[in-house]
Amino acid sequence: MSPLNRRRLLAGSALAAVAATAPRNASAHPTARTHPSVLAAADGFASVNALGSNGTTGGAGGQAVTVTTGDALADYVGRKEPYVITVSGRIEVDDMLTVVANKTIVGAGSTAEITGGGLQLGSTTRPGNNVIIRNLRFTDASDDSISVTNKAHHVWIDHCDLSRGYDGLLDIKRESDYVTVSWNHFHDHGKTALLGHSDTYTADRGKLRVTYHHNFFDRTDQRHPRVRFGEPVHVYNNYYRGNSLYGVASTEDAGVVVEGNYFENVAKPVLSGYDKSGPGRVVERDNAYVGSGAPQTLGTVVEPRTYYAYTLDAASSVPSLVTAGAGVGRI
Repeated sequence: MSPLNRRRLLAGSALAAVAATAPRNASAHPTARTHPSVLAAADGFASVNALGSNGTTGGAGGQAVTVTTGDALADYVGRKEPYVITVSGRIEVDDMLTVVANKTIVGAGSTAEITGGGLQLGSTTRPGNNVIIRNLRFTDASDDSISVTNKAHHVWIDHCDLSRGYDGLLDIKRESDYVTVSWNHFHDHGKTALLGHSDTYTADRGKLRVTYHHNFFDRTDQRHPRVRFGEPVHVYNNYYRGNSLYGVASTEDAGVVVEGNYFENVAKPVLSGYDKSGPGRVVERDNAYVGSGAPQTLGTVVEPRTYYAYTLDAASSVPSLVTAGAGVGRI
């Protein structure tokens, strides 16, 4: 069995029947119903038992609803109870919608889309912990497409398609922790995936433990990710193609392990330090560099295996695996 089919089998095997009752204001929102939802298990840092969480389960055990409008989506993601929220079709939103704890947000089929705005996981008063976002397309956001912020922890973002945002496609900052970003397609954008708020926000030190694996960074310019302070950050088995400014940047004493990735036509695949930000530590191993420059490395980094087990695919197989498996409609 191929690595891709093995992953699909594992993802599809975790089924949970989610009982539903009629939602509040039923006339204003889609009718909730009982149906099975695929609640696959997260891997990477999102799977680690820490900070009082047993991995990342999202809205498992909560009510299951399907939404088709921005108002309904904003309502359900902001409720305090756990929900499994299925997004059906194209939903237009005007701004960032605040997602609070214990939510699974999953797109139906291959056409579910959020456009015009984005999702912010957590606010200063309402935590965005234990959130899963899968199989959704994000386009033309007026700010970030997805922002994980304000100490949000245990977040899994998987099999999404993100493009043409205003600011970041997927930014993780302000003491967020234990996050996995897997099997996503990033394209048609400049600032892709920021990790760490700013050079002066030292409260991020000791946080920002994030796994990026099997993502397709497809001709996006920079930040794949751009890291400040976080350690360890684990970047493995991603496909980088035609990234004009750089691939991965470790800055401000971050610790990043970069392994088993495939860099194609990336002049600066791995950097220690960038722009006005001081150097970060980088360990690189088992990567493929095709038409690309040499990586920069510095120092030592805490090993991700001290937190979780993982299987590394050969870098040579990454383009075929990732192009076949990343993005929407593939879970």
